[in-house]
Amino acid sequence: MFGLGLTLTLGDFARIAKHPKAVIIALVCQLLVLPAVCFGLVLAFQLPPVLAVGMLLLAASPGGTTANLYSHLFRGDVALNISLTAVNSVISVVTLPFIVNVALGYFMQSETGLGIEFTEALKVFAIVLLPVALGMLVRRLRPGFATAMDKPVRIGSMVILVIVIVGSIISNKDILAANIGSLALITVVFCLISLSIGYLVPKLLRVTKPQAIASSFEIGIHNATLSIVIAQTVLDSIELSLPAAVYGVLMFFIAAGWGFVISSSRKRLDRSAVEAG
Repeated sequence: MFGLGLTLTLGDFARIAKHPKAVIIALVCQLLVLPAVCFGLVLAFQLPPVLAVGMLLLAASPGGTTANLYSHLFRGDVALNISLTAVNSVISVVTLPFIVNVALGYFMQSETGLGIEFTEALKVFAIVLLPVALGMLVRRLRPGFATAMDKPVRIGSMVILVIVIVGSIISNKDILAANIGSLALITVVFCLISLSIGYLVPKLLRVTKPQAIASSFEIGIHNATLSIVIAQTVLDSIELSLPAAVYGVLMFFIAAGWGFVISSSRKRLDRSAVEAG
């Protein structure tokens, strides 16, 4: 997150405030379209009630901070990512409990209510913003250093990402082995649909390519950790956390592959434009 801050200025956020179209489109996709898509998927896959609720808990979770990293690596509008993560972290205080409570009532006929403390949203808010703000301060005071560190930070970010992926597989190997068969396909499909909606809808509505990339990762990469914590501590159910656990590992590979696909298509379009010119 500090590395992301090294690439940003206050002007990046000012442009978003002046042109909020991309933010509004992404929020509508994430808060309204994705829960509806997920609801359709759990019905189509005929998941057991507890896993169906777990999937909707995942769909209702805001974008994870990993989305900012992927956007950084694949040349998305990182300022848009950070803005969306911050806004979503606050909005989810209302939307996440609402969606999960509806799912609990529909699939499990449960009267148990779910509430998320505002302080939890503030924690996510702080985790995203504080190191970014520090990086932006360094860029303002030492712009030459920030520019020189761009490539090393990207390489370091990729190394960290690989370590996180390997660590996720190792720490969740038992859960993955036990549930990969029943949850792998639906989590992969959900992730691909999320990434596609996040990219194609903004593009169709004439949002810039970097903003579409940022929107894609923000919408396609959910905060699986938050879903697991809520399932196991607030709702006291390990089973409810299984979709997020499986998704949390597979998502790294899917998002990376998706990033290379949209990056390669962008390079092809750039070459075509140069040749046409």
